[in-house]
Amino acid sequence: MIRKATRAAAALAAAALLLTACSGGDQEATGGDGPGGTPQTGGTVHMLQNADFSYLDPARGWDGGVNAFYRLVYRGLTMQAAGDAEDPNAVVPDMAESLGTPSEDGLTWTYTLKEGLKFDNGDPITSAELEFGISRAWDPEIGIGSPWLKNTVEAPADYLGPYQSGEHPGIETPDERTIVFHLKAPFPEFDNVVSQVNAVPFPVGTGAGDEFIKDVIASGPYTLDSYTPGSSIKLVRNEHWDPDTDDVRKAYPDAWEFEIGLEGATIDERLLAGQGSDVNAISGKIQPATLARLQTPELQERVISAEAYCVTYMGMDTTQAPFDKLEVRQAMNYAVDRTSLQTASGGNQLALPATTIIPDAVNGHKDFDLYPSEGNAGDPEKAKELLASVGLEGGFSFTLDIRSNPIMQAQAESIQQALAKINVDVQLNVIDTSTFYETIGTPSQMHDAAITGWCPDWASSSSTMVPPLVDGRVITEKGNTNIAQINDPGINARIDEIRAMTDLEAANTEWGEFDEEVMALAPIVPLLQEPSVFLPGENIAGYIPNTSMTDLTIIGLSDPSRG
Repeated sequence: MIRKATRAAAALAAAALLLTACSGGDQEATGGDGPGGTPQTGGTVHMLQNADFSYLDPARGWDGGVNAFYRLVYRGLTMQAAGDAEDPNAVVPDMAESLGTPSEDGLTWTYTLKEGLKFDNGDPITSAELEFGISRAWDPEIGIGSPWLKNTVEAPADYLGPYQSGEHPGIETPDERTIVFHLKAPFPEFDNVVSQVNAVPFPVGTGAGDEFIKDVIASGPYTLDSYTPGSSIKLVRNEHWDPDTDDVRKAYPDAWEFEIGLEGATIDERLLAGQGSDVNAISGKIQPATLARLQTPELQERVISAEAYCVTYMGMDTTQAPFDKLEVRQAMNYAVDRTSLQTASGGNQLALPATTIIPDAVNGHKDFDLYPSEGNAGDPEKAKELLASVGLEGGFSFTLDIRSNPIMQAQAESIQQALAKINVDVQLNVIDTSTFYETIGTPSQMHDAAITGWCPDWASSSSTMVPPLVDGRVITEKGNTNIAQINDPGINARIDEIRAMTDLEAANTEWGEFDEEVMALAPIVPLLQEPSVFLPGENIAGYIPNTSMTDLTIIGLSDPSRG
């Protein structure tokens, strides 16, 4: 029997990133040690992966794979709780002594740093290094990652980060252990903002230009030993990390080795065979073709599944013809064959049809389907009617950006076939996975549409599930999350209305309603929710996989002498 990943007591978010940004849901609990028993200190854990990380620099990177990596090398004021915590969706203090203290009007948040914090070179981490590291998010070239700091912290429009503009005017550091944030508007979830991967300290004056493209200055339990882009990364212990100051990261292994550039089928074969150091290996989700081979009792002992709380979707550029017409976007929603997409993605163990932006497992989900079809197979006749209503009965052509990933390419081919039925020709533009998010997040580089995915950036609410995809005020030249580039005054006002609510449970209900309101405008086509199946090495312990970001900081080996 395939076991579900432990997510005990997702009660805070009755369902709901272990960062992607994401996490949540009422998931079955099966114990927290994983297939290999109890983690022990020592040894090397191997990560087998197809693509390189987007960036080692947390101001630039912001996706599930690299976010998990960041937890090993960087620390912030707060962070998402450990994957084996009673409530793994909670936000907890990290370098701060406690969660933040808001002012009565909600416009000021104050944090006090723990004592004894150091970088990997032994230099102390004070509020000045935090202010500097956080202010890098405003740099127009570097700050292309998480937008939440820029969206919430007060700063003049011409503030361009520490290298061009100096100290951040919206962040005060009255002493070495105190940091104060001034917000644009009250934001009750600000503790989650400073848990984002770009809210980390760096020594003042470092990190300009491409300095951190191939290097890190660590504040977490590991530091970089070697990095060969596209091939390998090795992390070793940061001797200046003090576990007494860190209540979340267990840091059991002595080292981490990331093998990059492996084919998915090769990774699966190595995990199935479990030879040599591969008993100490983990990877992303297994390939669909491998599912049938997991039925032996020995392998079933190792197999773990994780439910979907992210959505795979196709975003359409609403500023360009023909996607500037509502009827065309609605036609796309009617025409896609989600049953075919499900098959292309590996069947119902690995893919479920999505008709909403907020997945079933995420708190605030509302069940609706504004563009129904029998058996989720698409309704080409309805789609043709809509196209004919705007003079496109002869169809049109567009270019679809996709990752260089076999499953995504299969999904794109499914969309090609479905849209061919309504005389729409889809040309595929395949982009390397390591640069994909940056490319589609740069409006001048993205083509007419793109297939991508989204998870909530923190687990306690749905406030980060739909708004980043449709808020017209977050459209940027780089690091853009609103790839549909929709800028509707009604949508923007509704976001502000719900965000102002202090009752988060009631707000989550409103986010579900908002999801339906957005889908009436059809800026995107929800395609799939994608649960995953994982096969860790037999000596891996403390492994609780997540479809967005697995918590690497609690993983270890049952027997560090093996492999």
